Amino acid sequence: MNPQNILIENYDYPLPDERIAKHPLKERDRCKLLVADRAGAMSQHIFTELPDLLPQGAILIYNNTRVINARLRLRKESGAQIEIFCLEPIAPADYAQNFAATESCSWNCLVGNSKRWKSGPLVTEVRVGDATSVLTAERIAVNDNSSDIRFTWTGGHSFAEIIQAVGEIPIPPYLNRSTEPDDSVDYQTVYSHIDGSVAAPTAGLHFTDAVLSDIDRHGIRRCEVTLHVGAGTFKPVKSDSIGEHDMHSEFISVSRETIAALAAAEGPVIAVGTTSVRTLESLYQIGCLISQDLWTGEVPQWYPYAESHPGLTVKESLTRLLEYMASEDIDVLTASTRIIIAPGYEYKIVDGMVTNFHQPRSTLLLLVSAFLGEDRWRPVYDYALAHDFRFLSYGDACLFLK
Repeated sequence: MNPQNILIENYDYPLPDERIAKHPLKERDRCKLLVADRAGAMSQHIFTELPDLLPQGAILIYNNTRVINARLRLRKESGAQIEIFCLEPIAPADYAQNFAATESCSWNCLVGNSKRWKSGPLVTEVRVGDATSVLTAERIAVNDNSSDIRFTWTGGHSFAEIIQAVGEIPIPPYLNRSTEPDDSVDYQTVYSHIDGSVAAPTAGLHFTDAVLSDIDRHGIRRCEVTLHVGAGTFKPVKSDSIGEHDMHSEFISVSRETIAALAAAEGPVIAVGTTSVRTLESLYQIGCLISQDLWTGEVPQWYPYAESHPGLTVKESLTRLLEYMASEDIDVLTASTRIIIAPGYEYKIVDGMVTNFHQPRSTLLLLVSAFLGEDRWRPVYDYALAHDFRFLSYGDACLFLK
């Protein structure tokens, strides 16, 4: 199958607004868990049962990214409110260096009410602890769908401290509500600690310290990866066919230790969330690109489907990647990925995934369909709708196994 010919209308389903969870459950690990395999078997559980349901000897991979207060609401002297949504850093381009900056930095941003901001900087006072800082935002470039913004501030605070003080958590637009104080906790995973995402890896929201401890007691190894989720994760597929859809790029970071663990894995690899899925499958593709001397720092959208793809085994690809990292003295691989996983894609590293229920006509639904089998996603979603499962970011969970 050529995935570029896939029609997105075949991945639509009716999702009533009342089935979209507007808030999480009070106890996040008490959500429903739908378990399904590629043979068609389905069963209903509670998320706290996950450790008992994971295959023996599995490795669990989860995304440690942390959602930043990416939405800034600043005002002009006239009183007009301008909303700035930080998407990705420009200078410094490295996330950690950007957040550590103490005087200035630049970001690519979405700008709300943009027509009211024709010229001049936006200036606001920011209370950081017991101190006051003056934050200035200046638009330095206008792109097709975004703007480049230079931020400068006083007081010697880090940019991380500035946006923590002045910004707010950017909850998904489909919740159709404003950010609430509880979202600062609810919309973070308990294991998040690397700043950078503008959306949560929502499959991880169900985990609690108790569930993680139970996973450890079952002898299941846990490893972290980082994929900073961009606003493009909410980008709808507006074209009729997938081939016309431009997949967004996202930053990934994986340690040599984790890659070595994957290369030596004898049990199944279970990814928590589609972000971990994309990261793991991108690692395989990076090894293949390196083997062809084609690696430039980003996994192209359609590379996995290319006729010239070398089709290495997982062991061959990850070994090539580890050799490359050793030769370049790289302890933590950083890269970008535009990989699109759709029916026709052959999963290489991922043997199972924990995920939520995704929006109709989305690339995430294509990813699930590629794993379950082209015709298997719909019975799973029909079952969930018929059994009162809650959908999207704050909704219930699935465990999909080969």
